[in-house]
Amino acid sequence: MDNWTNAKLCDVANLILGAILFFSPWMFGFEAGKTSQNAFIAGIVIAVLAIAALAAFAVWEEWLNLIVGLWTLVSPWVLGFQGSGAATKVHVVIGAAVAILAALELWIMSQNPPRLTMNR
Repeated sequence: MDNWTNAKLCDVANLILGAILFFSPWMFGFEAGKTSQNAFIAGIVIAVLAIAALAAFAVWEEWLNLIVGLWTLVSPWVLGFQGSGAATKVHVVIGAAVAILAALELWIMSQNPPRLTMNR
């Protein structure tokens, strides 16, 4: 574990945020229906993308994480979470955090692209 980079720390943070979003309907008592379903699906997608990025980094995973983070951020208004203040707050905070972390990771990778080296 000597090669923990800032990008990998962002992926670990996204994994934790995805898990929190997945379990948030039980933790915060969301109503059943589209509010909970969105939390489950977005949480799973965020966590799976983070695990994939930890296993083998690919730029497309970060772009997808950015898109899912932005979706999670705006989904309370798109899906019309009615009378669900906690669900809206959780989705906005986690969506913003995931999108910011994905954008940060994309920026880090653009500043320090991975180098191909040949071992002899």
